[in-house]
Amino acid sequence: MKNFFEFELNGSKQQSVANGSILDYLKDTGAEPPNLCYHPDLGALETCDTCIVKVNGEYVRSCSTELKKGDVVETIGDDVHEAQLIAMDRILGNHELYCTVCDFNNGNCEIHNTVKDLRISHQETPHESKDAGVMRNAFYRYDPDQCILCGRCVEACQDLQVNETLLIDWTLKKPRVIWDNDTTIDDSSCVNCGHCSTVCPCNAMMEVGMEGEAGFLTGMAPESFRPMVNITKNVETGYESLMTLSDVEAQMREERIDKTKTVCTYCGVGCSFDVWTKGREILKIEPRSEAPANGVSTCIKGKFGWDFVNSEERLKKPLIREGDAFREAEWEEALDLIESKFKATLKDKGPDALAFISSSKCTNEESYLMQKLGRGVIGTNNIDNCSRYCQSPATMGLWRTVGYGGDSGSITDIAQAELVISIGSNTAESHPVLATRVKRAQKLHGQKVIVADLREHELASRADLFVRPAPGSDLVWLSAVTKYIIDKGWHDTSFLRDHVNDVDAYFASLDKYTLDYASTVTGMTKEELVSIATSIHEAKTTSILWAMGITQHGGGSDTSTAISNLLLVTGNYMKPGAGSYPLRGHNNVQGASDFGSMPDRFPGYQFVSDDEVRAKFEKSWNTQIPTKAGLNNHEMVEAIHEGDLEVLYLKGEDMGIVDSNLNHVHSAYEKLKFFVVQDIFFSKTCEYADVVLPASPSLEKDGTFVNTERRFQRLYKVIDPLGDSKPDWQIIKEIANRMGADWNYDHPSEIMDEAASLTPLFAGVSYDRLEGYDSLQWPVAEDGTDTPLLFEKEFPLPGGKARLWPVEWTKPLEFESQYDLHVNNGRLLEHFHEGNLTYKSEGITAKTPEVFLEVSPDLAKERKIEDGTKVRLTSPYGSVKVSCIVTDRVFGNQLYLPMNTSGEGAINYLTSSHSDKDTDTPAYKEISVKMEVLEPKGKSPLPKTNHRYGNPQPQIGVRVEEKWAREDYVFPGDLVKERRGNS
Repeated sequence: MKNFFEFELNGSKQQSVANGSILDYLKDTGAEPPNLCYHPDLGALETCDTCIVKVNGEYVRSCSTELKKGDVVETIGDDVHEAQLIAMDRILGNHELYCTVCDFNNGNCEIHNTVKDLRISHQETPHESKDAGVMRNAFYRYDPDQCILCGRCVEACQDLQVNETLLIDWTLKKPRVIWDNDTTIDDSSCVNCGHCSTVCPCNAMMEVGMEGEAGFLTGMAPESFRPMVNITKNVETGYESLMTLSDVEAQMREERIDKTKTVCTYCGVGCSFDVWTKGREILKIEPRSEAPANGVSTCIKGKFGWDFVNSEERLKKPLIREGDAFREAEWEEALDLIESKFKATLKDKGPDALAFISSSKCTNEESYLMQKLGRGVIGTNNIDNCSRYCQSPATMGLWRTVGYGGDSGSITDIAQAELVISIGSNTAESHPVLATRVKRAQKLHGQKVIVADLREHELASRADLFVRPAPGSDLVWLSAVTKYIIDKGWHDTSFLRDHVNDVDAYFASLDKYTLDYASTVTGMTKEELVSIATSIHEAKTTSILWAMGITQHGGGSDTSTAISNLLLVTGNYMKPGAGSYPLRGHNNVQGASDFGSMPDRFPGYQFVSDDEVRAKFEKSWNTQIPTKAGLNNHEMVEAIHEGDLEVLYLKGEDMGIVDSNLNHVHSAYEKLKFFVVQDIFFSKTCEYADVVLPASPSLEKDGTFVNTERRFQRLYKVIDPLGDSKPDWQIIKEIANRMGADWNYDHPSEIMDEAASLTPLFAGVSYDRLEGYDSLQWPVAEDGTDTPLLFEKEFPLPGGKARLWPVEWTKPLEFESQYDLHVNNGRLLEHFHEGNLTYKSEGITAKTPEVFLEVSPDLAKERKIEDGTKVRLTSPYGSVKVSCIVTDRVFGNQLYLPMNTSGEGAINYLTSSHSDKDTDTPAYKEISVKMEVLEPKGKSPLPKTNHRYGNPQPQIGVRVEEKWAREDYVFPGDLVKERRGNS
């Protein structure tokens, strides 16, 4: 039963069901007052005063006033209107109206729309300059003379993004937004996430891609702009005609600007947003509140990292090798060559002499077709994708224990957890928008955060407890914490009784994981271990996040299993705010596996060895499918060396730089009889190809992705493919038909329909149900019912129960004593992996132009290293050359080498072929090296304009009380009272 209460609105009795703000109620009823500082994703800022109404005879800001039983609310009286006009007049004193020549006149300027709605014809407060110049960098600019001091940008930076760079200096004679301690944008801690320009209600904060591009009268030279503004003002007599003219011009812009919804092509968070384009030119990225994973949030890559789409380096025609060089070819010739080589190999060596690598950057539909080509046309299960390099161990750990290899809930569950534990995850840089939810929950709502990692990255520096276990020892401390919880009687006995099997055997397996043993192995103190256990015990809900710092070890699957065991023992499944969250790295690494790009499973994780399942696919595809599991990525390389694998078809993966033990991998490529690589750029892998096919990125095709929270989202074609490039699904279709298939897909929606009809896990997924910003989280029933919370009533295992799975610690790879330094590695915020997309952005490249090696102050002192020192690192498998940065983010003999290069500093020249014993995921994190100083002095590889040198200024909100305390501020309601002689 809903709890209604009555109140009075403009003399009429009303009912409300919730005690929200008055503004929230008025918005829901379509009778909202003007409001400029309020934003649904930011809440009440109370800076603009335009939303004033009367409640019980008093003037109040409706955005921050709670609606209560019996209230008498007035929104339409002359006095209320007068108060709103006073507030709006002050805003116009800060913002000059020149709408028809403004880049922001696109129907979404809230100042323009409010002036029109209030029928304001002129202003009493003259516009005055704030006596500060326009600030800009490569991504956005701030015009203080257009800034209305609403504080949205500050709130977004401080409490949504939680980068804590922006603030309003209310002490200035003419207040304005400042960066850090009033420095330039590039010299500040700004990470260029774009939140500020997204939430700005006018043209004060604006993407530089919009400047001079949107309007018919914009883009004028500076010397012409001011005269045009003055002419406009002189011609127009009052704002009514100015608004009319600008509305006409704004409508004209709709004809030249396209706004198309897409899904980000970078990390696994799955941000969605509108792309504004004019022809092929990308004007800006516009996130929207209804975006299910991100709302209005973005990071630097998603907001500004799209220059690669129009790069001159894009592949536009097929390339065919001739000797040591490549020549351009037409599609017909390239496909003829592929057909002849594939057919000859099939005839001479059989289907298992061919293999297929699918892409975590391509769509679900393209992954489905790649595995269908391998299994249904060629006749081999030799198909894999890059989850083998990162997330397969996490999936294995969850399959063992809870039956599904996906996140337990949604990003919103992580945000509402009482305790978040992050293990081996540089979340703020690898999954920045997801990290904002953790940072916000911690800052504003008291969420407790524990981080276990080798390096003090941003989330570690913010954590309530940060611990540094020895490399590769996480299983030990996780098991010790679990044992301590059990020994203290803190385990959830009712949950274990009702929902979990194999409890006694698992408890017995923990005997050796004492606090003393764990402390000896991990280097953690017993106090730290007890603190973690106590925190889990005291929290009603715990969510654990982990990534490659866990999975990329010889025992990665077992450590992932230990995480899930801990959650089961404490009852942290089957409820909101709890569970396991293996954070997926690429935009569609979840979907690539979901849709069957695996050597042993069809789409939906149905085993190829299951006769009933296989018969279903054989009937649909009208073909025979092999029963034996195929080769995974790791095994493919060895099979090439052994002469068993002769042909490889790879799409959308730069395996030649991201695979481990690169020298070994490159020598395998040289042994291939025929190698087809399909990509949008000529990657390191392309250097070894016989045929290179030009594919299309996400903006040039339709399709779907699945993000880290199992969420299906549609992406729409924004622009046409560049040159002769084609969407991957079309290329695969043409190759399949050359090989005798009869595929007649005209649109990716038809591929999805076929996949859904064969896959119970997403039986109800269709393009109609994913229209616009609608999304579905698998499992999706045939009627379209999805599953945001993965385990509600039972687990998808025998008897509906999860199972505790005993695990043993696998010691990390050991090295000879000469290899005395440990190399940790991972992502950077600015660049994605080797940077083959982000280095196409001049702005991003200027911020972080090259790879660098992080060295601790102690090691730097010992080895006489400083910023810019060039060193050679050598492991038993290869060497790299890289310049150093000295930083306390790393400790002792630990080094950190980001993966943002395909050059001589690429991390995988150091890594081995050692891998997780259960999934063959390379043990990228188990590297020891020796160091040689090559050049003691050199230029720092990290410019001082990088945000890491900034000086953030944390605060809560915009500190509006400082505005109210100024001598020049009077609340508009008080002015109206004074004018009308009210007491």
